[in-house]
Amino acid sequence: LKRCIVGGLERVFEINRNFRNEGADSTHSPEFAMLEAYQAYADYQVMARLTRELTQECCAALFGDHVARHNDGTEIDLSGEWRQVPLYALVSDAVGEEVTPGTPLETLCALAERHDVRVDPAWVPGKVVEELFEALVQDTLQEPTFVVDYPVDTSPLTRAHRSQPGLAEKWDLYIAGVERATAYSELVDPVAQRERLVAQAVLAAKGDPEAMAFDEDFLEALEYGMPPTGGMGMGMDRLMMTLTGLGIRETILFPLVRPLSS
Repeated sequence: LKRCIVGGLERVFEINRNFRNEGADSTHSPEFAMLEAYQAYADYQVMARLTRELTQECCAALFGDHVARHNDGTEIDLSGEWRQVPLYALVSDAVGEEVTPGTPLETLCALAERHDVRVDPAWVPGKVVEELFEALVQDTLQEPTFVVDYPVDTSPLTRAHRSQPGLAEKWDLYIAGVERATAYSELVDPVAQRERLVAQAVLAAKGDPEAMAFDEDFLEALEYGMPPTGGMGMGMDRLMMTLTGLGIRETILFPLVRPLSS
């Protein structure tokens, strides 16, 4: 899709089927549907507005307003503007001391140990910060919240923050304690992108299962020239979960289940 942007399609989207070889629970399925959208001459803030308006319009089509009413009687208010909170501010509040992109890895590991958060010795500092967030903060984000400005060392496809070193222009959207969508200001510099993908290949060689694959075709496309672009991904099943209050298995037509014989 990014190569389509390079080719002159200034707005492009796709709803596709994804498969990831991961575990299954009430919010994760190995197979799921994903909306991916890219817009030229946009950034992650433009994609935040698009995502909010898309979700609110879906809610209004179902319920007549911006309040999702679930069968169990609970409601989620999706109206108005949605708050934005920096990732590092949330983690700092959770651990009781300031955490920044410059906080040493040793300090982050000590904070993780203090809060019973498991750390892999191979992790980069940003990964430890994200694990602290998932363990200590994620479940508390009940109202719609854009968690913004992630570590640059865990965001290999994302533009570095325009004013804050060590950060990337990325957000994750949380509603009722569950991640619903993510967006970037896309990295369009072919030299920087090559350096990031080489670093990811090194991590993959060390056994990191989440490291990105090296993609020469994509890098060649960037060398022709890609305009500043915002990109967003949203799980369609997660959107259905937001509006219905059901688990992911109830929102997929044929979810992964155990064979009858077992």
